Amino acid sequence: MPAFIHLLFALVIGLVMPATSSAQDFGFPGFAVRDIAVNGTTIHTRSGGSGPAVVLLHGYGETGDMWAPLAIDLARDRTVIVPDLRGLGLSSKPAGGFDKKNQAVDVGAVLAALHVKEVDVVAHDIGNMVAFQFAAQHPEQVRRLVLIDAPVPGVGPWEEVLKNPLLWHFRFGGPDMERLVAGRERIYLDRFWNEFSASPDRFGEAARRHYSALYALPGAMHSGFAQFAAFDQDASDNRESLAGGRLKMRILALGGEKSFGPMMATVMRAAGDDVTEGIVPDSGHWIMEENSRATIRLVRDFLAR
Repeated sequence: MPAFIHLLFALVIGLVMPATSSAQDFGFPGFAVRDIAVNGTTIHTRSGGSGPAVVLLHGYGETGDMWAPLAIDLARDRTVIVPDLRGLGLSSKPAGGFDKKNQAVDVGAVLAALHVKEVDVVAHDIGNMVAFQFAAQHPEQVRRLVLIDAPVPGVGPWEEVLKNPLLWHFRFGGPDMERLVAGRERIYLDRFWNEFSASPDRFGEAARRHYSALYALPGAMHSGFAQFAAFDQDASDNRESLAGGRLKMRILALGGEKSFGPMMATVMRAAGDDVTEGIVPDSGHWIMEENSRATIRLVRDFLAR
């Protein structure tokens, strides 16, 4: 992405964020930031630290910025790579390619560009779905896999999960819906930040303004809706992957205590042979906002085993 686009975005954020908010709230001090052209798109990527590599994959309603506290902690003794998924954050906004099998190719290409051969993968929300496909495609490359608080299409109790009325947005999308939320991105996203939080006040105003501005960028909401519209294809791809063999790497399945909880481990035991169950205490879905300290401890302890 050209430098002037980054400058323009910074100016926009400066206009909508209160003066008391600092860019460091979402910053990655000491990390390199680059836009890596891969697989027909451009992936905005932060990388820093040294040692064994770990890649952090975000979900919907946020960007790679969500991982800043964990990334900074892990960079003390690891090489940490934090991309924005295609179409989201400061990555480019292609017309298509939002099935998770294809986005796993994005991740693989980013790692190749950074000369990373083996990696631990930590993911949240839609990042889980991309991480699952990446692990299925590259089992020899993934040492450990951490999936946090979101189902995986076609895996375990997927059909039952779809019946949950809180997940109405899985089928919400298309041109008319994009028109409905245009200019109202904050209203739309607030519903998720509120309903999926154990304590909505922990998803603070600065974060809400920050992510709302990113999702108001041209093409961002279209890309977000497209992530969900691909779920049927994702389910088919995941079932096909599992038919070829279960995941053998060590897996940590983390659920927010007041969100997915132990269901996360139930999902992953349908796909993996070595699954550890974990709970992020006193947290809903937004684990880094609601209890980042516990999340960091759980992830770091698992990766250190």
